Amino acid sequence: MMKDPVAHQAAERAARDSYGRLLAILSARTHDIAASEDALADAFARALERWPADGIPARPDAWLLSVARHRKLDAWRHTRVQDEATQALMLLAGEVDDIDSANDGAVVPDERLRLLFVCAHPAIDAPARAPLMLQTVLGLDAARMAGAFLTSPSTLGQRLVRAKARIRAAGIPFEYPQARELPQRLQDVLDGIYAAYGTGWDDVDGADAIPRNLTAEAIDLARILCKLMPREPEPLGLLALMLFCEARTAARRNDAGAYVPLDQQDITRWNHELLAEAEHHLRQASSMQSLGAYQLEAAIQSAHCERRAGAPVPPETLVSLYQGLLALRPSIGAQVSLACALANARGPETGLQALDAIPAADITNYQPFWAARAHLLAAGGARAAARQAYDRAIGLSTSAVVRAYLNAMSQRL
Repeated sequence: MMKDPVAHQAAERAARDSYGRLLAILSARTHDIAASEDALADAFARALERWPADGIPARPDAWLLSVARHRKLDAWRHTRVQDEATQALMLLAGEVDDIDSANDGAVVPDERLRLLFVCAHPAIDAPARAPLMLQTVLGLDAARMAGAFLTSPSTLGQRLVRAKARIRAAGIPFEYPQARELPQRLQDVLDGIYAAYGTGWDDVDGADAIPRNLTAEAIDLARILCKLMPREPEPLGLLALMLFCEARTAARRNDAGAYVPLDQQDITRWNHELLAEAEHHLRQASSMQSLGAYQLEAAIQSAHCERRAGAPVPPETLVSLYQGLLALRPSIGAQVSLACALANARGPETGLQALDAIPAADITNYQPFWAARAHLLAAGGARAAARQAYDRAIGLSTSAVVRAYLNAMSQRL
């Protein structure tokens, strides 16, 4: 059968807009994420077969949900499995029929956040939680996510398989956590949303483009979470952080498509409406007087953006902000950023001393460390060592435009 571009575009759009919601609904009734993924994949394959001939349905998400539900029922009938999952799926059948018979304004409900909290359950191994969120809610595969979690695709894939099996075997409930469980699980959900946003930056850089806007989906999930938990400051801090970054998207490349670092960006290309919204959410979070790491990260981004008002934040203020972030939530990224802030405030030698204090085992394959080290060595006049550090950073970079930028910096030496 010949490929129908219109049907393929409709299927891609449905995947981009509805994958996480559909998987959340299918999984919530059966607690079997892996089987739900298989059924949904079959539904998309069926769409590519039927839509060219039958036409694209008015509500593609409801069509896909109905087909996926029938595929799961057929599979269980074939194997003669009769358990609680089957009964749950029969209940889902009635819900889908209600959607099918509803008026044109009906939509499939959005249960992505519920699935995120399921993935954050303490019974699931901590290293698997964030990647499990990215796979189940956003449809990312292990090969694409592995680099973000500093592991191999095979290792990450095994973690995901075990996590899905654990959800079904342990009968983990698909519900929002109780108050006593909320702090830790909320932190994991926030981390998962931010990991989705960070993964989406690869699309901006032009690496391994996929037919979805991950940064927009992450921001959408954060907005929903803020409405769900209006008295929690950290969701607001995360939303502000992502909006500060998103506001600068258009300035990250020049007209020739080359990478432009933050301190050299044309501020007229920043989205000032998004910046204003970010500042509003950050002030709202601060008013709750419960400081968190995402609020501090948003405050750092706010400080970086202050030069648009002609009043750049003093370098020592940024040092204090990064020190506060490290005290709240230590990480290699924050240590490298603090070293750069120290170099800006007190000179490259001070920054290099801070970099040298980081354990060597932690930065072997951490690209930002080597890019920062190269820059500070060059600023201090150590050209040969700087070139070696640039070579290391170039080899570790997954972005073509960043590699080109680092190569140009090295050539200038």
